[in-house]
Amino acid sequence: MTTISVLGTGNMGTAIAGIFSDGGAQVESIKHSDEPTSFGDIVVLAVPFTALPEIAEKYRDQLAGKTVVDITNTVDFATFTPVEFDAGSGAADLAAKLPESKVVKAFNTNLAATLTTKTVKDRTTTVIIAGDDADAKAELTAAITAGGVNAVDAGPLVRARELEAVGFLQMGLVVGGQMEWTDALGVIK
Repeated sequence: MTTISVLGTGNMGTAIAGIFSDGGAQVESIKHSDEPTSFGDIVVLAVPFTALPEIAEKYRDQLAGKTVVDITNTVDFATFTPVEFDAGSGAADLAAKLPESKVVKAFNTNLAATLTTKTVKDRTTTVIIAGDDADAKAELTAAITAGGVNAVDAGPLVRARELEAVGFLQMGLVVGGQMEWTDALGVIK
């Protein structure tokens, strides 16, 4: 049985944990403020992107060998502008900080409401995944689809840059009143 730790218990962390639980995984939800001593096979970082450097430094050894899922959107909420990274994306920056982990980008193009209901209008929600480790992506895909939503592989981790741009665009459309929290930009399967 796949064991999954979700670090973060906000709307996204709760929705993601629900999908994995529905799929039969053993799920542990951890408050961002808690001090975990161990993690599951898959670790979902459902925290603001600004927390990632501290998490990477603090838990580097415990996350070694794990599939680490970055769900963040790299947005400066004070100015509502995207944050640029020398590595190309926030996920690539995280991967550089966790060289012994298998970093995967996923869930950042989804809104919590569409993960909770597992639908966008009359279609099944689809999670877009990017990462360099084929086995990590396959394990994550299996856990997602077992939970009742679709998953598609966008390719290597370098695609996280585009996923982060789509996530930022979607947030802007919602904040601007052009989309609802129950809508989505994404892949229709």
